[in-house]
Amino acid sequence: MSDEKSKITQKDLWKVNLRWLMAGQLGWNYERMQGLPYCYSMIPILKKLYPDREELKKALKLHLQFYNTEPDMSHLILGANIAIEEEKGMESKEAITGIKTGLMGPFAGVGDTIFGVIAGTVFGSIAAYMALNGNSLGIWIWTIWLVFRWILRWWFINLGYKQGSKLVTTLSGKLKNITEAANILGLTVIGALIPTVVRANVPYVFESGKVTMKLQEILNQIMPAIIPVALVAIVYWALGKKKMNSTKAILLLMILAIILFNLKVLG
Repeated sequence: MSDEKSKITQKDLWKVNLRWLMAGQLGWNYERMQGLPYCYSMIPILKKLYPDREELKKALKLHLQFYNTEPDMSHLILGANIAIEEEKGMESKEAITGIKTGLMGPFAGVGDTIFGVIAGTVFGSIAAYMALNGNSLGIWIWTIWLVFRWILRWWFINLGYKQGSKLVTTLSGKLKNITEAANILGLTVIGALIPTVVRANVPYVFESGKVTMKLQEILNQIMPAIIPVALVAIVYWALGKKKMNSTKAILLLMILAIILFNLKVLG
């Protein structure tokens, strides 16, 4: 491997970035999960680093091993992998494997929390709420978020490439803090969205002579949006049960809503 000819450029990094963007989840399988798309993404780099056909075969086999993490965070691992492999080639195969296996678990936790759950829920809820109110800005908010994610991925692969093997020691101690901060932010925003997105009230009105009492007004004095909060809490509790999943929860909510609406319990 010649250092001069194998020097990785921004164009090479862009090729890897684009391949992972396009195929990161397309080649997913139950045997090696993201192993195939990971190897596919690395091919432009491997061809440049290993002009010898036999070395290239060994490198391809190395990168076909089991791999699975959150797609956005994977760009950091790809970047670090490229930097290490550029520096020492196949001599660093243990380090390459260690980087992938050591980081894919923690990065999956962080990435799924931030990109998979919190950001999707927050921006999706805001966009959907604005759309329900006839405001087209909602779709632009969602589009801007998607574009931002693409830019962030490009920045991630460059950051991983610059940090190389230092990525493990640089971020390992901060992963827990990042996850906790993201959880707090997500819970705060999602909690604030419950009264506006989940709409449920009690239509019952008590009447005695000239006295009328609306049960919903009494509940509002106890706690505004108490019914939506209670419904979310019940669903959250139910999802913690073994035989319950999100699909079953949605179907049960639909059936429950129809029954309670017709019984005039909820409106």
